[in-house]
Amino acid sequence: MRGWPFGLALWLLVVAAAQAAGFVAVWRFFVHSEHGQLLDFVALTGNSIGQARVAGLVHDTLSTISVVSVAGATIAIGFIAVARRRVALAVGAVLLIAGSNATTQYFKELIYRPHLGVDVDRVAAGNSLPSGHTTVAASVVVALVLVVPPRTRGLVALGGAVIAALVGVATLSAGWHRPSDAVAALLVVGAWAAAASLFILIAQRRHGGVRYGAANTYTTVFLALVSIGLLLGAVAALRLTDGVIEQAVDDLSRRRLFVAYAGGALGIAGTAGLVVSAVLATAHRVVPLWVPDYADEEPEPDPSDETTLRLPASADDTTVPLRGGGLGLGQ
Repeated sequence: MRGWPFGLALWLLVVAAAQAAGFVAVWRFFVHSEHGQLLDFVALTGNSIGQARVAGLVHDTLSTISVVSVAGATIAIGFIAVARRRVALAVGAVLLIAGSNATTQYFKELIYRPHLGVDVDRVAAGNSLPSGHTTVAASVVVALVLVVPPRTRGLVALGGAVIAALVGVATLSAGWHRPSDAVAALLVVGAWAAAASLFILIAQRRHGGVRYGAANTYTTVFLALVSIGLLLGAVAALRLTDGVIEQAVDDLSRRRLFVAYAGGALGIAGTAGLVVSAVLATAHRVVPLWVPDYADEEPEPDPSDETTLRLPASADDTTVPLRGGGLGLGQ
């Protein structure tokens, strides 16, 4: 028997708080400071390098995301959870998708992007943080990681991280979003993933007698290490770009612009991988193999409940006390 997982619940709260704090940091630096706006602007300007070669892939990637596709994916994910007889999981997965996308749209309207003399051509567009397309892709991916059976969860997480990263980078390549927009969207999804996982824990109610599946340890570690490596590459590119930030963008060489663009892409991909790996690390505990329902669970034997069985007279009229369930019931 296992008690209620207080340690796991606390960890999920910490993860949610950390990603919410990361979102605020990205928002404050890249939207409200001239330094952050300049770094984003250089990276976005670098998307022109080789843009024609990836235009087809970018268009196909972004065109698959629509209201209809999101609704269909949400229904499919909910169906998978219900088919596994996990109502709490189905509600939590839908809550994750709906909450992430509603939060992104709310912040997109709430956040004010001051004009600091950077990216004059896009001043009229206003704020673009967080990225809606990246939020959609990442929220569906993370919800799918939670609802699929344990034996396929690791593979789904790897493929899903690639898809979330690809969509985020595609918004940068298309010129729709700055790198910080996609990173902020991924952090929104990560915070909601932790919150939805906590909801599932609470909604399941019973945690005594649960059976946990095997942890995807190797996949989680691999994905986390690759993601950290990508983020380190993004930091290196950011530092190189920071060294020429005072120069006019038109005066920067193609190599400098490409480094800035590549750094933004690496930052998006690394964040996507870390968000997915954080979910994968706890998914086997959030969604155990089996949680007993009240109707299915045998009641504990009451020591005071004794039934006396009288043997035939040939057995010297001996009485034998039998405790409730003593005839092998419930075994």
